[in-house]
Amino acid sequence: MHIPDGYLSPQTYLPLLGGTLACWSVALKKMKTQLATRQIPYLAMATAFSFLIMMFNIPIPGGTTGHAVGAGIVALLLGPWTAVIAISVVLIIQAVIFGDGGITAIGANCFNMAVATTFVSYWTFRLLSAPGAGPTRLAIAAFGAGYLGLTAGALLTALEFGIQPLIAQGPDGRPLYAPYPLAVAMPAMLLEHLLLFSVAEGLVTALLLRYFIKHEPESVFALTRKGG
Repeated sequence: MHIPDGYLSPQTYLPLLGGTLACWSVALKKMKTQLATRQIPYLAMATAFSFLIMMFNIPIPGGTTGHAVGAGIVALLLGPWTAVIAISVVLIIQAVIFGDGGITAIGANCFNMAVATTFVSYWTFRLLSAPGAGPTRLAIAAFGAGYLGLTAGALLTALEFGIQPLIAQGPDGRPLYAPYPLAVAMPAMLLEHLLLFSVAEGLVTALLLRYFIKHEPESVFALTRKGG
């Protein structure tokens, strides 16, 4: 879902950058109260894990890529606001150093994968799980969190692509940025994620959460906090 340079108009990437900056501001304040000192090594490991899993990206139609993100498990373990910063750091490093995602699209990519995916994952888990839920229900909730979270990020990416021909056209009526309308962008992005990448994200989230619940249940933010 890494959007490259030249695919989004300023009318799209500037508002998304503004929204992402606002989220970063809140997230940094929340981290000071929600992230314990003993969890800092987990934050480093979670960031490294997300970086690694996002490197396995597959080009898909529309000028972008499909891949797991790891945002769901990071949100469940460390909280959604901490996950926003962790995933954003990964995306910025990938864009600046590795050219994976555009510089002008950093705000959009972070909004899609670090903000939207994170919070959809976290609140999906909270809605599907319950106090005292058994391992099976928690695993289903974790899978749903990863699956729906990544799908939400893909949906936003598709929408951002699909509206470009409507909002940015040249004098001859041709699109100046992403040329694919919603009728092309939506299925191109969503089908791969619904059938493959979101499934992988759900499985990763469920398996890793199961491990932490078994060995370090007190470290799972989503099970120990009442809110985000």
